Amino acid sequence: MATKITIIIDNPVDVAAFDASYETVRASAAQLPGLQRLEAAKVWPKEDGTPTPAYRTLDLYFESYEAASAAVNTPVAGEFFHALIGTGVTFTGLFSDIEQN
Repeated sequence: MATKITIIIDNPVDVAAFDASYETVRASAAQLPGLQRLEAAKVWPKEDGTPTPAYRTLDLYFESYEAASAAVNTPVAGEFFHALIGTGVTFTGLFSDIEQN
């Protein structure tokens, strides 16, 4: 079954520094073996001015759970996670079974 890895990137302490290094993170994610599609998104600011629950998301689509699992166990994934951690943000990763109608 198709699998999506969602990376939820928390609000950075230094937004400008994160934004300056984000393209490296995104480009690194795009190199994951077996990746079928990548969606990158920036969370809209809240209208009341309170902090957003997260800053960005990355959705990484794979043919199967096995393909996604194999991809995150490669040197390329190591480079991706190293780049992401190097930005100084915290993040959550979720593997999801894509349900289609």
